[in-house]
Amino acid sequence: MIPNRTEAFRAHVSVRLDADRWATRRVRRRVLAVVHTVTAGQRLMDAVRLLEGDARLQVFFTAAPDVFNHGVAELLDRLKGLVLPWHQAVQTEFDLALAASHGGLHELQAPVVVLPHGAGHNKLVAPKAGARAAGARDVYGLGRQRLVHDGVVVPEALVLAHHEELGRLGRVCPEAVPAAAVIGDACYDRLAASKNSRALYRQTLGAGHRHRLVLVCSTWGPASLLGQDWDLLEGLVGGLPGDEYRVALLLHPNVWSTYGEWQIRSWLAGLGRRGLTVVGQDADWTGVMAAADYVVGDHGSVPLYGMLAGVPVLVTEAQESGVDPGSPMAELRSLAPRLRTDRSYPSQLRRSHAAYTPHTYERLASRITSEPGRFARNMRALMYQKLRMRPPAGHPVTEPAPLPTPLSPGRNGDQR
Repeated sequence: MIPNRTEAFRAHVSVRLDADRWATRRVRRRVLAVVHTVTAGQRLMDAVRLLEGDARLQVFFTAAPDVFNHGVAELLDRLKGLVLPWHQAVQTEFDLALAASHGGLHELQAPVVVLPHGAGHNKLVAPKAGARAAGARDVYGLGRQRLVHDGVVVPEALVLAHHEELGRLGRVCPEAVPAAAVIGDACYDRLAASKNSRALYRQTLGAGHRHRLVLVCSTWGPASLLGQDWDLLEGLVGGLPGDEYRVALLLHPNVWSTYGEWQIRSWLAGLGRRGLTVVGQDADWTGVMAAADYVVGDHGSVPLYGMLAGVPVLVTEAQESGVDPGSPMAELRSLAPRLRTDRSYPSQLRRSHAAYTPHTYERLASRITSEPGRFARNMRALMYQKLRMRPPAGHPVTEPAPLPTPLSPGRNGDQR
């Protein structure tokens, strides 16, 4: 594996046993933010930001080993926090560790709070060799193979978005139920807070008041929209009249991690010159979702939030065997119209708009979170409970998403 750049340049950080001797300010609690991937890091910051303004705390960061950790070093560099190399992080005691993925957490010397990094728990994963009967598959984030190590439940607290997930957890890993805490969904809340800024997000993405913005969302992997449905992407860009529609593409961070920005810009350069807007990898996608008039997606979790945005959601025809049949994603794919490549794209979008009624997806939207608008309050209370401290006065407020950053359609190497 290529060495993590953050580890290469920051191999020596002063967190020795006698570090207080040299400290300018002595803190009461130390918190470690464990970043496995860019996706996990983005979700993790929803919790870390709730600790801002408390001078009693110090937050450290570390990049945990992960196959998709490309881009994590750059993310941590942008945050400008104090970053510990992994080998030092696992040898240092902390009062609390926060993570949004599972690899290596059993090595930490701290109580660990684990957050989800998607809308609920929708994906099935194959078990580790010898872990369970052949053919059995766990729900990612709820299964025993990631929550239990040597017979001990690893997370001190497992954050869930919905009470429904407690039942699913109880069926696959009952010993982890006492650690579960139903907190809510930060992205759901931020999207709700962003709706009033819809016009600003649309302007940033190049959609005028006469345009209808089609947001195309691709997850990662060979069964994704980008992996299987390139013709659909080309058809939308070429088949929708430019004076009526704008098309924007939102890619899962793992796609950027696997190929790098240069390669993605190269692949999409032709479509960019024909009008496709590519959302930058650092953008907060909730603002992009708030701007959309239509959402087109595969089996990734982002299209689920289109139901909250109150716009028609269409799904690709490609099937993904890794979707849990009992998950919200499986239900969305059973309800949403299929977008076909052999039919007129404008007519399919018009039909989906005519058939769309908000109550169609109300019940499904309610499966994303059972604590709407309360993630920040609940998550902060949980962290301070685990830190054994009284939280600061007042209630945290969910801010709207910052304006998205689209890539320019110019040649690779041009300035954005």
